[in-house]
Amino acid sequence: MSITKDKLNKVVEAIKNEASIERVENFDTEITKSYPSISMRNPYTKEGQEERLAFIKNNRQLDLPFLSGKTHFSDNESLKGNIENFIGMTQLPTGVFGPLVINGANASGAYFIPLATSEGALIASYSRGAKACKDAGAIVSVCLMEGVQRCPIFKFDNLLQLGKFVVWLMEKKEEFQRITSETSNYAVLNDMEMNIEGNQVIVTFEFTTGDAAGQNMVTICTDQICQYIIAQTPIQPKLWFIESNFSGDKKATSNSFASVRGKNVSAEIVLPKEIVENVLKTTPKLMYEYWKTSFIGAVKCGAIGAQGHFANGLAALFIACGQDAACVSEASVGLTRMEITENGDLYCAVTMPNLIVGTVGGGTGLPTQRECLELMDCYGPGNAKKFAEIAAGVCLSGEISIIAAMSAGHFASAHKKLGRK
Repeated sequence: MSITKDKLNKVVEAIKNEASIERVENFDTEITKSYPSISMRNPYTKEGQEERLAFIKNNRQLDLPFLSGKTHFSDNESLKGNIENFIGMTQLPTGVFGPLVINGANASGAYFIPLATSEGALIASYSRGAKACKDAGAIVSVCLMEGVQRCPIFKFDNLLQLGKFVVWLMEKKEEFQRITSETSNYAVLNDMEMNIEGNQVIVTFEFTTGDAAGQNMVTICTDQICQYIIAQTPIQPKLWFIESNFSGDKKATSNSFASVRGKNVSAEIVLPKEIVENVLKTTPKLMYEYWKTSFIGAVKCGAIGAQGHFANGLAALFIACGQDAACVSEASVGLTRMEITENGDLYCAVTMPNLIVGTVGGGTGLPTQRECLELMDCYGPGNAKKFAEIAAGVCLSGEISIIAAMSAGHFASAHKKLGRK
């Protein structure tokens, strides 16, 4: 994405923090090889389930009573704000893989990742990618930028009226920031842009929303701003709507790489040749050749972005952790890139400009969703950027594994073995 000067300053702030730089530079990549992994033995049995639960209790000091089924949900009143006409819980199996080792600006350490899915072979694939990364050292993942938009539209009789309205509106940013601060304890209005088409103008209000995903927050703040506009503007629009369908909310759009929606995160790792051969059962050259070929395929089919299956990991992670699952439609837009290094190793990176995630509000407080966030030490305030960096690491491990499988011709056999009854 291109970056304005104001946004560039925020990116620099994100990556110049001295404590973060010191932690990233001094991260002991050798020690990651000794981190214990979650057991893949007995993947379907009660014995295997109890073994993994005991591992989590010993390593993370968590009992996970709701996830394990030992405690059943009964607090119906707590569902207000999450659902209407409640009749019960849809049970989707949740598995775990890891450790996924992250060395980032906000996330640093070994994380065990919960994924809720009914797709066989998915967790095994992400587990393999995470092992390759762990053996190589750690994934460097950095949340570069954040922002959530709401884009009201105002319609006038003609361009002259619209022009007078826009001139008046451009002088009101500080007033709109004041309204935002009075409406929400967490939202901050950072930017305001105009998109004129004939006799109508789309106004993009961009906010940060603390540790919440923020769609409801920015809607309420924007509505208050619009009420002020309608009450105060010297040029009344003949029509206006709170959202023009320009924000990209719950859809893949070409705006993804020109702006940010949610969190913009990049993650990278270098996989030594011997790890690619021993863990992934292929070669850096084959993986690079498949990535290059698949990139052209994505371009030819008109995909927005070019990646293998971000949506797979994000959907499973979002459902497990109480995120808005529909936001996968925008969060899964991104890029995967691979290069052969001078040493013959494999450089791998993902860029994700639209990670709509939160660690407070929404579904994050539901029992099993809270336990999944707690498993990654991501529940509650102060953890949204950390969670975003982990999510990018999850997608990177998934891309590495699927590209390895495709390049080596193992994709079909893996799904035949693990994805069928």
